[in-house]
Amino acid sequence: MILYYHPLSSYCWKVLIALYESGIPFERRMLADEGVAAEWQALWPLGKFPILRDPVRGETVAEASIVIEYLAHHEPGSFRPLPADPDAALEVRLMDRLFDQYVMTPMQALVADRLRPEEKRDPVAVEQACGLLGKAYALLESRIGGRTWAAGEAFTLADCAAAPALFYADRIVPLGDRHPALTACLARLEARPSFARVLEEKEPYWPMFPFADGPLAAH
Repeated sequence: MILYYHPLSSYCWKVLIALYESGIPFERRMLADEGVAAEWQALWPLGKFPILRDPVRGETVAEASIVIEYLAHHEPGSFRPLPADPDAALEVRLMDRLFDQYVMTPMQALVADRLRPEEKRDPVAVEQACGLLGKAYALLESRIGGRTWAAGEAFTLADCAAAPALFYADRIVPLGDRHPALTACLARLEARPSFARVLEEKEPYWPMFPFADGPLAAH
C-alpha cells in the first residue's frame, strides 16, 4: 500500500489513524518530496489527498472514509471501522459525515481565509464558518453525551474523523467550557496511541499551520 499525503492535512490524519490502528504496513509518499506531486496528480487529477495506491490490485482509492473502508475490506487487521450491527454502522457513518461536513469543512474555510493576503480575506465567510462550527459543536455535544467514543463504546471510523476535526477546530474556535463532552472526547482521542503518533509526526510542520500561535478572536 502506498499513501500519498501531506503531514498537516486533516483528511490524511484520518487515514493515518486507521492505518496505525490496524498495523497495516504502507509506504509514505509525502507531496513535498521530489516527483511525488506529479505521481499523485497522474493518479488523481482532481488534486485532492489522501490517495491510497494498491499496486497488488492495481487500485487507486480516494476519499478518506472510502480509503478506510477499503483497507478494512482488503487488509483487515484488529481495527474494525464499522460495526457488524447495521444500525450501529449507520450511527458511525452519520457521525463520520457530521464531523467531515460540519466541523472539518468550516474549519478548512477558516484556514483558507487566513492563508489569503489580508486585503483578500472575507469577514462574512469567516462569520458564516464560525456560525456553522457553533451549530455543529452544539449538535455533537448533545449527541455524544456520555459516550466513550464518537459513536459509542468502540473506536471506529467516526473517531478517525472526529480526532483531526476536533483537534484543528478547537485551535481556531475553542470548544470552551460550554462543550464538556466534546472536550473530554478530544482529550481521549489525543491520548489514543494512533492519534498521539499522528500528532507527534506533525510537529516539524506545525509552524506552517496559520493558527499555530493562537485561535481566532472570539466569535
